Amino acid sequence: VQLVESGGGLVQAGGSLRLSCVASGSTYQIKAIGWYRQAPGKQREMVATVSSGGSTNYADSMKGRFTISRDNARDSVYLQMNNLEPEDTAVYYCNALLQVSIEGHLEVWGQGTLVTVSS
Repeated sequence: VQLVESGGGLVQAGGSLRLSCVASGSTYQIKAIGWYRQAPGKQREMVATVSSGGSTNYADSMKGRFTISRDNARDSVYLQMNNLEPEDTAVYYCNALLQVSIEGHLEVWGQGTLVTVSS
């Protein structure tokens, strides 16, 4: 499975961006897919994920501002980010958890897309 993100860019505080991630390859293996981010000098952190069944999970600091959605027909996942803050500046990565066997899982990462929020 390969993941390609798009939609990052420069936005002013209070603005919005929509990130997209398109999966290709053996997408039937995707058990869950979502977004992580890594700010300069900080560890990578989970932003939001959605399972194959549609259950969503958000980091507490993103609840109410970010919305994850999944389009299975297009093998895509989106992250709508509203009311952005300078602290949201980071490289955002698409992540997929694959079930490659009965008990085997594998994580796949995209190349990342940079989001910069100016104050």
